[in-house]
Amino acid sequence: MRYIQPRLGFRSGIEPVLLAASVPVRPGERVLEGGAGAGAALLCLAARLPGLQGVGIERDAALVALAEQNAAANHWPGLRFQTGDMASPPDLGMFDHAFANPPYHSGQGTPSPDLSRQAAKRGTEDLLAIWAATLGRRVRPGGTLTFILPAGLLPRATVAFAAAHCQPVAMLPLWPKFGTAAKLVLLRGIKGSKAPFRVLPGLVLHNLANEFTPQAEAILRDGLGLSL
Repeated sequence: MRYIQPRLGFRSGIEPVLLAASVPVRPGERVLEGGAGAGAALLCLAARLPGLQGVGIERDAALVALAEQNAAANHWPGLRFQTGDMASPPDLGMFDHAFANPPYHSGQGTPSPDLSRQAAKRGTEDLLAIWAATLGRRVRPGGTLTFILPAGLLPRATVAFAAAHCQPVAMLPLWPKFGTAAKLVLLRGIKGSKAPFRVLPGLVLHNLANEFTPQAEAILRDGLGLSL
């Protein structure tokens, strides 16, 4: 996969790759991403499922242009990107799956002097509720909503998912190393579900030599899916 992103400012890490790996999309289904940036997550998802029909919403018009360039460079005409704000998004129809790596800092720490990093990482206290509600409205009954976010925001995110009628059904911790606390988690909700909530075994990202584990490498390099 070819991926162009800004040389300076916020740059994609492994989060969109892991997020894309967790979306249970099947042939013929439509997916929606909130805060698509330059398209990393949707591009990774399209690499796993050629012919994917996906739409990304992004408020930064320059990043939308980069995302469109990335989709064209990889010859994936089923991807399109739309400039819009998650608080008042354009009407894009209904989808089988929605997902996001939302801005999650809300006043903690020192704001970044770089505006792109600030926009990508910092949000308001009600941001998770707004994003869950916006994406949840566009998910068909039985469809999924998936976020990747810091472990400390899990309580707030589960409340936001439930309010969006996407009942939280599973959480997968992402352990930096074996025996360390998870910094990030993947949270899955299903529209209209009544299934009980499950805490999954999780994924260890690095070994003691600070190299990716074989399980993480298979996802990051080989396009393996990550089941929730």
